[in-house]
Amino acid sequence: MKNIFKCFFCLIISLFIFSNVQALDLDIQSSNAILYNTDENKVLYQKNENEKVQIASLTKIMTAIITLEKIDNLDKTVTLVTEDFKGLLEENLVVSGFKVGQTVSYRDLLYGLLLPSGADAAKALARNVGGTEEEFVRLMNEKAKSLNLKNTSFTNPIGLDDENNYSTVKEVSIIFKQALKNEDFKKIITDVSYTTSDGSLTLKNKIRHNNNVGTYLLGGKTGTTDGAGLCLASIAQADGVNFLLVTTGAPYDKKGPHNYEDAKTIYEYFIDNYDYQKVVAVSDSILSLETKYAKENQVHFYLDNDLKVYLPNDFNKNDLKFDYSGIKLITPFMEKGTKLGTLDIYYKDEKIKSVEITLKDKLEISFIKIIEEYRLVLIGLILLVFILVFMKKCKRKKKKRKSIR
Repeated sequence: MKNIFKCFFCLIISLFIFSNVQALDLDIQSSNAILYNTDENKVLYQKNENEKVQIASLTKIMTAIITLEKIDNLDKTVTLVTEDFKGLLEENLVVSGFKVGQTVSYRDLLYGLLLPSGADAAKALARNVGGTEEEFVRLMNEKAKSLNLKNTSFTNPIGLDDENNYSTVKEVSIIFKQALKNEDFKKIITDVSYTTSDGSLTLKNKIRHNNNVGTYLLGGKTGTTDGAGLCLASIAQADGVNFLLVTTGAPYDKKGPHNYEDAKTIYEYFIDNYDYQKVVAVSDSILSLETKYAKENQVHFYLDNDLKVYLPNDFNKNDLKFDYSGIKLITPFMEKGTKLGTLDIYYKDEKIKSVEITLKDKLEISFIKIIEEYRLVLIGLILLVFILVFMKKCKRKKKKRKSIR
């Protein structure tokens, strides 16, 4: 009974913590999804984000990371060998179109890896960068470990179905964000097309040429296997907002490219219904503190700039909460720049801003208020002085009388 209660309590807490991003029920076919506003690194939507799943060719994002980290000069050339094509035809894998004996640059191979998702490019990169495919895979797992990915494992650089080649959409998003830090990677996945250095191949970006999603979709990486379903890691931009989306597990059937349809559904929901809202203007007082011994009764505090937060268009200012902790009474004896405390601003229990509250101007002292505060003490002191003076006079008179006698 005790364990049942404990589980129930944990469930309630979990629902409360994640309600902000999981309450939204979008009609998507993908079994797993996570969407970020990358300008704020904020999760906007997630579905089964921590479930371990096969990720198909999203694996190649890590293949690209290892290559970019190990190869300084992407224009350096290598010659393709039979080993780079072994088993690809039998497995019916997508290839870039390279040939045995062809001399290509690492840049050519990276474009082949990421635009058409060529398995030939993946194997060639693994052999040339790692020495062997096994060593290259070791480097992939080592990198995953360095990124603190506890639910990610690689067994090959291509993304072949394998129960030990898996990740979660949350951890794939971390890998994707890591890759996007490299300008070469970002350029490759957003280029519309690329002609190889020897002019033999023109590779097209199938994401950029896909008509199922709007022009806001900038690029990314697809993935498809029987075990993983349809997968997509993509970036988009609309109305000045930058997004990153990872989806996996969309059904693979003749009804349509469900990974693209899901991307359209998710992106357009937020494009249509969210924006940067001005939740607090510079003219809005965010905090008022009482004073003591000062001419002003209160001091009001304001933000230096308007506070704009990415929120629903129908957001309600009544859902804002301000939580202040610190000194609650200000005096003229405090110096300008004194740190008073911290104000946390919440929207529907989610912290959206933390502000350090400091005294911007020294307060003017009010002697009238000091006198009013201590008037009884002052009256007592005056009476005491009067009594002491009176008693002194009495003593003098008494002495005088004695001397006359």
